[in-house]
Amino acid sequence: MYIHLLWNSDLTYTKQTKTMKKAIILSALLLAGTSFAVLAKTDKKTPAKKTTTTAATAAPVKWGTDATHSAVKFSVSHLTVSTVEGNFKKFEGTVVSNGNDFNNAQVNFTVDVNSISTDNDMRDKHLKSDDFFNAEKYPNMTFTSTSFKRIKGNMYALEGNLTIRDVTKKVKFGVLYGGTVKDPYGNIKSGFRATSSISRKAYGLKWNALTEAGGTVVGDEVTINLNMEFAQQKS
Repeated sequence: MYIHLLWNSDLTYTKQTKTMKKAIILSALLLAGTSFAVLAKTDKKTPAKKTTTTAATAAPVKWGTDATHSAVKFSVSHLTVSTVEGNFKKFEGTVVSNGNDFNNAQVNFTVDVNSISTDNDMRDKHLKSDDFFNAEKYPNMTFTSTSFKRIKGNMYALEGNLTIRDVTKKVKFGVLYGGTVKDPYGNIKSGFRATSSISRKAYGLKWNALTEAGGTVVGDEVTINLNMEFAQQKS
């Protein structure tokens, strides 16, 4: 009887062992299948996300005229044999640049016509009259840039609209950039020299007279010379 029970126990144990082995093998197969599925999904290449980069644009910087260290001058021929020079004492302008880069900067300028000076009161009064500027009716000359481009090195070309009296015409200036420095007081300054020439008659400044020889008293072509220093405005 004891042997029979022992035999039965062995049979039962053997069956349980076989069942457990089958269960372990089945579990292993299931786990292996799951792992392969995960690996297969992971192995699929995910398309790389496209990234777009935007070029950094420098913050705009505003500059204002330092009138104490600037000058707005002009010259015109007299009697065809000499040159008369003059200037305007009051003016103001602004430049808006991309950071410290003046290429493509925006320029606006206003000149007070009543501040004209040729070192002769009678001539200055005549220039302010309707024969020339008519300063009472048109007290300001204005300039608004349409283009400011670097040509090479420190040379720039400035183009824009110049208004004198009630006439607006396009003008071009050759500009030499002198550089940017910090003064002893911590102010950042930039210097420019600009030159151009215009026909005064094209702007309605038409008065003239003839000499005995037939030459004109006042020439038509007026040369403009600007020596400008701009101060970076503090935010």
